[in-house]
Amino acid sequence: MENYVLATYRIQSESYDFAKKAQGIAMGLTVGSWTDLPLAKQEMMQQHLGQVADIRELPAVYDNLYAAEIQIAYPVINFSPDIPAILTTVFGKLSMDGKVRLIDLQIPDTFARQFPGPKFGIQGVREILGVQDRPLLMSIFKSGVGMELKELADQFYQQALGGVDLIKDDEIFFSETYAPFAERVRACRDKGLEAAETTGQRVLYAANLSGPVTKMIDKAKYAIEAGANALLLNVLPYGYDILQRLAEDPDIPVPLVAHPALSGALYGSADYGIAAHIILGTLMRMAGADLVLYPSPYGSVAMERGETLKIAGQLRSEHAYFKQAFAVPSAGIHPGLVPMLFEDLGMDLIVNAGGGVHGHPMGPAAGGQAFRQAIAAVLAGQSLERAAESQEELRIALQVWGKK
Repeated sequence: MENYVLATYRIQSESYDFAKKAQGIAMGLTVGSWTDLPLAKQEMMQQHLGQVADIRELPAVYDNLYAAEIQIAYPVINFSPDIPAILTTVFGKLSMDGKVRLIDLQIPDTFARQFPGPKFGIQGVREILGVQDRPLLMSIFKSGVGMELKELADQFYQQALGGVDLIKDDEIFFSETYAPFAERVRACRDKGLEAAETTGQRVLYAANLSGPVTKMIDKAKYAIEAGANALLLNVLPYGYDILQRLAEDPDIPVPLVAHPALSGALYGSADYGIAAHIILGTLMRMAGADLVLYPSPYGSVAMERGETLKIAGQLRSEHAYFKQAFAVPSAGIHPGLVPMLFEDLGMDLIVNAGGGVHGHPMGPAAGGQAFRQAIAAVLAGQSLERAAESQEELRIALQVWGKK
């Protein structure tokens, strides 16, 4: 159905009449009513009317509830080219109608071409960094809140010295009391250049965008003028539309890193909300994220492995209009997990660590080196234990965190 957005819902109800329920959704979320309209009005509104595409009954979830998967087709003519319009239509009012979960969302190419998608994507980020032959390594400031500018700059330098490719602000780094935004960006830029003289490696710094959304675009440009070469955005709190405007703006020529803050409130329930692969995969990529963070299946804020693979699949699938985006499994990542992450995602993986870098007993530089050693071992087909025999940083990391 080329000219329709297809939304699939899992619905639980005391009523068995899912055909009636589906028809009510199709009409109620598009034209509102139908049989009461005059024939001439029906003919005019036909192109706007939602269609029931499929109904599949499921085994009862509880003794007193019936369940079904219902797919509704929404005409693209009903939407403006922005994600708030899609979400409001397909799940705005319906999200309040009992046990209903949006489990899939398919956007036709005719509509998708109106969205920016990633400006750089996997290949573009690799070209900026000059790294084509290995997974990338990202680290996080721990913690940026309350730290003086010199402390932040020194911490940045140590991370870069350890061979980290990308360094991002903590997503809760909002206060500029001790390290004003532009000064922080300039200091980290300078430390990145200083570290590159030793490592021969460029570093991207994703500065956290915050503040009123009406000023976000100007702040992004201000950050770039100060030397920022990537930007971090808490997409769900601030809105997909801000991400889309950042991606569409030609004066913001840097990769955009999407943080999953607040997403658990949407995907966390099996009976309500929106599936994670939609909010962190499909929609993030459409709106323009070059890198998307999400909970890994192995760390401290774990997500079910199958769901993480679906997120990555949405970010990296072949698409006529969108570049592929980097999948960045996060939270509780340490060097011992690198083989499992690589098995899941292969070469186009970003290993993202906070405590796994900063918690290394030899310091953040050694923490970064341990990750790089783990990545090199995996690519060489060597076990981490064997690699650790000749590499102290990795050996100590395995002693601290183990392999799982």
